[in-house]
Amino acid sequence: MLDTDQINELHRLYWSEHWSIRRMERHLKMSWKTIRKYLNAPEQVPALRHRPGKIEPFKGNIAEWLEKDPQVTAAVIEQKLRPLGYNGGHSILQEYIRKIRPQTPKRAFVRMEPLAGQRFEVDWGHFGALNYSGDSRKLYAFALVDAHSRTLYVEFTHSQSFGTFARCHIHAFDVLGGVAREIAYDNLATAVAERDGRLVRFLPRFLGFARDHGFFPHACNPASGWEKGKVERAIGYLRQNFWPLREFTDLHDVNRQVRQWLADVANQRLHRETRERPAERFKPEALRPLPVIPYDFRDSSEALVHKDLRLPFDGNRYCVPHRYVGRRLTIKADSSSVTIYDRFEEVVSYARSWRRGQTFGAARFEKLLAEHRPAARRSQAQQRLLDSLDGMCSRSVLEAYLRDMADTDRSLGRQISELLELIRQYGPQDVAVAIEKAAAARAFAADYVTNILRRQRSPRRPQPPLRLRDPLLNELATDPISLLRYDAFILESGKEPDDPSRTETTATEPESDEPPDRDDDR
Repeated sequence: MLDTDQINELHRLYWSEHWSIRRMERHLKMSWKTIRKYLNAPEQVPALRHRPGKIEPFKGNIAEWLEKDPQVTAAVIEQKLRPLGYNGGHSILQEYIRKIRPQTPKRAFVRMEPLAGQRFEVDWGHFGALNYSGDSRKLYAFALVDAHSRTLYVEFTHSQSFGTFARCHIHAFDVLGGVAREIAYDNLATAVAERDGRLVRFLPRFLGFARDHGFFPHACNPASGWEKGKVERAIGYLRQNFWPLREFTDLHDVNRQVRQWLADVANQRLHRETRERPAERFKPEALRPLPVIPYDFRDSSEALVHKDLRLPFDGNRYCVPHRYVGRRLTIKADSSSVTIYDRFEEVVSYARSWRRGQTFGAARFEKLLAEHRPAARRSQAQQRLLDSLDGMCSRSVLEAYLRDMADTDRSLGRQISELLELIRQYGPQDVAVAIEKAAAARAFAADYVTNILRRQRSPRRPQPPLRLRDPLLNELATDPISLLRYDAFILESGKEPDDPSRTETTATEPESDEPPDRDDDR
């Protein structure tokens, strides 16, 4: 087909310039049939052939199914069409259903701007995890927004338990100086027990918390984030403005940085909706007062004290005095401390650790146990012995000697007491040397060590030479004689002359034992 410019040029040459068809044929390089066709009918309409689409035979079925369920998916409709003979693709079916599906009308909403002190909004946000020397703890952000001023409070936690949930509320109320008349929530498991349409049943302890602090809880409809859009946007703002390019060491460091960010950035910015700064728009005098006596909402649990003085909590073990063994004690914890109670009496308190597999207080309470148990006192005596001889001899040798001593049929406690007494009498240096000698001789008892010490302290005096009655005999000086010659002589006398061993015996005799002239005389 010719385009519009070519058709216009053809008509200009023929009607205005009066060119002949043959000349136009040579100039435009077209056949005379083409020129005649476009001179007679400038607008050429292409012949269209109707080709029924692959969906065409099934449009009635699709419309019927969409009428029954307007939200049915294209995949379900495709499954029902295949047995009926549909052999088209999924994409063309999906595009066709998208065009004919009944459209749900969009809902319109009226923007709410609560008065000062009228409404708070609360929600959680998940922010990955923190690593404590290989132990990973999930990190959550509790966010509370004053709906009137957009003043924001944020606290990071490692838990979403009810105790943590309540403590975060109390901390936010303390910072803001009061509580609003209404607080809006998502359908949180720590607040809503069950829901049937618009009928909501809150948890009894959450209702008690709300009653004690003087506010009305409001649970938003499921999947209706716009009902608490101010806190939803605040969490998004927290992710974009606070979280990037920051490093944290622990939970305390995260909360320290977010408090500084709230004071310097979040609550000092010019809000794009109110056109005011949240800190300046906020009116604490419009809030309801807080209870005079604060309530205890720490995480609480009970645990049995085992024979090793330990009780478990949050992946760690905490020790208590030995008198509580076999009893169940109450553990109360917040983000900074873990306190153990026997009914209403505080037993011991520890700093909160977010690691796992740690043991706290063992050295302190095992030492107290050592002062009350004889067997523990013996263990304490062993440690005192090791400390007394530390640096005087090898600690491994001393520990091995005590283990071998314990394997004997003698009382280990008595043996250690005697060794401590020897240290008092002879000093640690001499006792250490004596123990090493006893260990080398495999003599495992304090008696052997005592004998060695006595011999070291009182060595045997050298015996004087034997004196004979005749003075001349005492003055005789004998030459040293090797007894090997006598042995050789005895062996030679009992063998044949051709015995080969005779030569060997003679060859082994030292030639310098006796002078040659003395041997010849004999």
